[in-house]
Amino acid sequence: MAHIISSECISCGACESTCPVEAISLGDDQFNIDAATCTDCGACVDSCPVEAITAG
Repeated sequence: MAHIISSECISCGACESTCPVEAISLGDDQFNIDAATCTDCGACVDSCPVEAITAG
């Protein structure tokens, strides 16, 4: 199951650059993870400074 970015996201972009499959992109007000592309590797979880990313 894909990871999810919560509303705690501060749009810093740290997660986007760590995603090996480029599943993370900036939406209207925060970053989002494309569930169809996400491989559930967890690299983004470790990179988020506000712990806004969780397993879906």
